[in-house]
Amino acid sequence: MTFNDAFSPRFRITPRIARFLMGIEASKTTIDELHFSVQLLASLRETSKLLTTHYSTQIEGNALGAEQVKQVIVSDSRFAGRKRDEREVLNYYRALGYVEQIVREDAAICERKIQTIAMLVNSGKSQPKPYRDGQNVIRNSKTNSIVYMPPRATDVPQLMASLVAWISENIASKLLPIPIVAGLAHYQFATIHPYFDGNGRTARLLVSWILQKTGYGLKGIYSLEEYYAKNLPAYYLAMNISENHNYYDGRADADITPFLEYFCGSMAIAFQNVEVRAKKEISCNAVEGGISQKILLPEQRQVLALFEKHSIVTAGDIARELRVSDRQARAYCKRWAESGFLVIADQSKRLRRYALSGNFGQGNRSIHLEIR
Repeated sequence: MTFNDAFSPRFRITPRIARFLMGIEASKTTIDELHFSVQLLASLRETSKLLTTHYSTQIEGNALGAEQVKQVIVSDSRFAGRKRDEREVLNYYRALGYVEQIVREDAAICERKIQTIAMLVNSGKSQPKPYRDGQNVIRNSKTNSIVYMPPRATDVPQLMASLVAWISENIASKLLPIPIVAGLAHYQFATIHPYFDGNGRTARLLVSWILQKTGYGLKGIYSLEEYYAKNLPAYYLAMNISENHNYYDGRADADITPFLEYFCGSMAIAFQNVEVRAKKEISCNAVEGGISQKILLPEQRQVLALFEKHSIVTAGDIARELRVSDRQARAYCKRWAESGFLVIADQSKRLRRYALSGNFGQGNRSIHLEIR
């Protein structure tokens, strides 16, 4: 059986999708213009990252609750009989960190990095994961009937190469709204199902990468996964838009408009919820204490602006921001870590990374900015 391996999705931008896109843009603009203190932004990002980990793994059947996920990641807690679930959330959290890293690096969307995301999701290892070498089948967990039969393993490399090329071309051309690009990427990745396991989690991380890379990351304080998990039947129904369960008998050429309506609608609601929560948090924290920026040196105030964009930085990042030599930046970092303005995020001698200290070193509160 032959097929066209070039990804050329069939869809329409309906009036509903157009309304959702307008709502997404409105929320994005509002949130981009909101002023967050660095501490509040760090707290919201960490909360979002933990919730994203919880909900994305919950979609796949993880039994840990939100508080348990937080304890596993933050406190290294363990729960009897939940070793697999614990490993799964730790792997996903690490994969989120990798996505943040490649966003900071402004890395191009490519297969190798998508494969690395998949490997992190599945095993926690930071190396590319080869595509499946056999046929996989998605079955109804209750009836064991076939829900979907993805393309043959021999076709996966061509299909993935075509998808990645399509994503890159459309990000560069800006002919399609980014939410449409992200939604189609999510749908097609899940359709190809390039792995035996972890496809849903990897697809959602790919969406996050695309949105953050193109300015739709909402400062790292949103979670589409929360909406999916709380409306799981609708999520699965939206993915199942072909009457035939075989990829080659309908799914490959299906009209993806229904899924895009679901995806853009979900994104609009999630963004609106973030907007409401963000305004509330800013209001509640408006008079919260902390050291005034007036006592900071000009270079430190400039670095604060860097932390509003990135959660964790290197001396090289600071050198570029301040337009000084790497040697001078390392001297700043050493001095600021000693004074409590910065904290060392890891102890790597090769490439030491820094986070901003909570309250800039006063008190016992320190915010870990391993998020973006």
